[in-house]
Amino acid sequence: MMTPTPLFQAHHLGIMRGERILFRDVSISISPGQALILRGENGSGKTTLLKILCGFIPPDTGEVRRSSFHWVGHRTGLKLYETPRDHLQLWAKAWGAKGDIDAILSAFSLTQASDVPARYLSAGQARRTALARTQLNLRKLWLLDEPFSQLDVSGIALLTEMIKAHRAGGGGIIAAVHGAHPLSNTDEITL
Repeated sequence: MMTPTPLFQAHHLGIMRGERILFRDVSISISPGQALILRGENGSGKTTLLKILCGFIPPDTGEVRRSSFHWVGHRTGLKLYETPRDHLQLWAKAWGAKGDIDAILSAFSLTQASDVPARYLSAGQARRTALARTQLNLRKLWLLDEPFSQLDVSGIALLTEMIKAHRAGGGGIIAAVHGAHPLSNTDEITL
């Protein structure tokens, strides 16, 4: 049986902040269906590692080989005047995506809030909107920073099912989390 081609690889990553080594010699390989959880105390470098994996900041050591991915950071990326519908339409246009925005809004329980400016959304609604971007065009790798934060019980259940379906379809996940999470069959790295 052939080993599947990894969706993502990073080798011997390291970075310093000032005089402090955040992490060193971190290597990651994500295969289809795999989920990797990044753990660590606040300030340990989880978000920094995710930003290196995305290519937003360069590592001090090591290399990253990536293909297309979805990034959902700790901040949602919504502008204060932007509605969930506006946000998804903007990203659909930028990506040339053909996703059914009304269906995506409905799936994320955002139909009633679809035309509400972000400054009036709850933190959970803003998080759901950011996560909804992953449904506009299908990319095999999702990089998620604290994806369950600010979600209520139904939002956590929705995201858990999304991740389960994504993995079953051959997708991979790298997520930084604090505390318990509802995902099963995950690998973990502690920074």
